[in-house]
Amino acid sequence: MKDRPASALRVLLCGYYGEHNLGDDALLEVLLDQLPRGCIPVVTARDREAVTSRFGVASVDRTRLRLVVAALAGCDALVLGGGSLLQDATSFTSLLYYVALILLARMQGKPVILWGQGLGPLRRRRSRLIARRALRSASAVSFRDPASAAMAAGWGIEGLVGSDPVWALPPGSWRGQGGPIVVCWRPLARLGEEEWRALLGALAELAAAAERRVLWLPFHRRQDPGLLEHLKESGWLPPELAARSREESAETPRQAMDLFERSGLVVAMRLHGLILAALAGAPCAAISYDPKVAAAAAALGCPSLDPAAAGDSPPLPDWRRCLDHPPDPAAIGRLREQSQLHRRVLAGLAPPAG
Repeated sequence: MKDRPASALRVLLCGYYGEHNLGDDALLEVLLDQLPRGCIPVVTARDREAVTSRFGVASVDRTRLRLVVAALAGCDALVLGGGSLLQDATSFTSLLYYVALILLARMQGKPVILWGQGLGPLRRRRSRLIARRALRSASAVSFRDPASAAMAAGWGIEGLVGSDPVWALPPGSWRGQGGPIVVCWRPLARLGEEEWRALLGALAELAAAAERRVLWLPFHRRQDPGLLEHLKESGWLPPELAARSREESAETPRQAMDLFERSGLVVAMRLHGLILAALAGAPCAAISYDPKVAAAAAALGCPSLDPAAAGDSPPLPDWRRCLDHPPDPAAIGRLREQSQLHRRVLAGLAPPAG
């Protein structure tokens, strides 16, 4: 390995990277752009080859803790980059993974930056205790939403509050008047037959009335593909909607935005599907399976629906008024401006001049 310049700072970027999730790919793209000049990134990734070939950075297998710990030992700083890493919804083990790296870095005297983080959900009391300790150990923190910042403030921990970092990506130019409807939907255990039939019926009615094709875009390559076929095999997909539907693919966030720019409406369950659609200037609506999606929709000023809301029957969405009507550019501008705040927590990583 070639010797690095004496002024260079080697930084371990830890996140949910290399999982073939367009949202996390977008986060990594922004983080690499916001790193101060002179920082040398090392990225934790499941698919190292994909991350290294696309971004041209060194990587380490995020699923092998021993190798990640060794990479941390060879770095000068640790950055937890984007998403909600301090949460126990995925698993308690996942929370321990990130907390252990934070505490280990601090024991080694290295700065720890939590960049553009969401906080929670933290369903267990012990999860909240160790997350609070981890946050107090951080050198600098920026949050992607007010709710996360408020939770931390309740523990006496202050941080900068911006919008989701993905808003910092370059915007597109919408030209989708009369274009297809694009859905970024995912399998959800909390949605049963009744909820799916309500959503699919509303989508079928809109597509037929407006005479639009429906394109199904998987945002997470391991979780989302095949949803269209599954709904068809379940007998929940109306035949007229099946005839208008096909699954599309996108390898990068930019490819997804290219599709959104040509669409008449994007209906997203995925948070970053909603954000990339809005950045493309496309008309959009949200299906909120998580408070973070509802919060993003509210900030953008687009409708958000929780299909599993309490009641005798699932609520019906009203997507007709969104069709071919893009979101307010001023709202997008505000969110893009707020996303630049996260640069400030990285500024301390700038290597000394000379």
